[in-house]
Amino acid sequence: MIECAGLRVERGGVTVLGGVDLVVRQGEWVAVVGPNGAGKTTLLHALAGLVPSTGTVTVAGNDPGRAARRAMSRAVALMPQRPVVPEGVSVAELVALGRTPHVPRFGTETGRDREVVEAVIERLDLSGLARRPATELSGGELQRVVLARALAQQPRVLLLDEPTSALDIGHQQQVLDLVQGMRTADGITVVAAMHDLTLAGQYGRRIVMLDGGRVVADGTPREVLRADRINEVYGARVEVLDRPGGPVVLPVGPDDAAAGEA
Repeated sequence: MIECAGLRVERGGVTVLGGVDLVVRQGEWVAVVGPNGAGKTTLLHALAGLVPSTGTVTVAGNDPGRAARRAMSRAVALMPQRPVVPEGVSVAELVALGRTPHVPRFGTETGRDREVVEAVIERLDLSGLARRPATELSGGELQRVVLARALAQQPRVLLLDEPTSALDIGHQQQVLDLVQGMRTADGITVVAAMHDLTLAGQYGRRIVMLDGGRVVADGTPREVLRADRINEVYGARVEVLDRPGGPVVLPVGPDDAAAGEA
């Protein structure tokens, strides 16, 4: 579904991604983690064809750098970390924009398009906000609306950039459970840049860790989320607890660290 070989991205003469090799199978959920500036967002943008890159990249049978935007949008949906919201657009209208790739040129939306939009709005608990201007929403509300727009595209590949960063714990679980359910039911391939390592380990079936624009670890959550590796890559003191649902990463305070060394 996704294949990258020697993927490189440079900006202003600075290498942001340096030779990423990655294969993601259909229906996989791959969580991309790494410290700030590691290249997580740039990787998603390269997969979506939004930034120039070199190397070989194929996403859902398309070359992101050469495929028509309409063809890419039918197959790939990106939920950006910082969405641009047009003035005066309601929540329902913003979600409906996700159907644009499926509407014929000079055509109008069909009953099927409206059904998809209504179903996504209901599943993301947005019915009470449907008529509100999107620019008046809180950060967490807008995050759910932007995810709804991406899901309304009915993509084969869903790219999520920090999908829960502005959400409370309840809506974090709701949103990720919804994505997980759609992945299981529809075979959607999910690649999600995730800041929270515990959530990455609980929902991602595989974790790719970036540092300095390169892949430094790729494997199951238990293989990648080790305390020594997190300390090395993030410079953080953590304890990793093994739980049935996946590793739980806990920060360790200075007093706890000192006690452990005594």
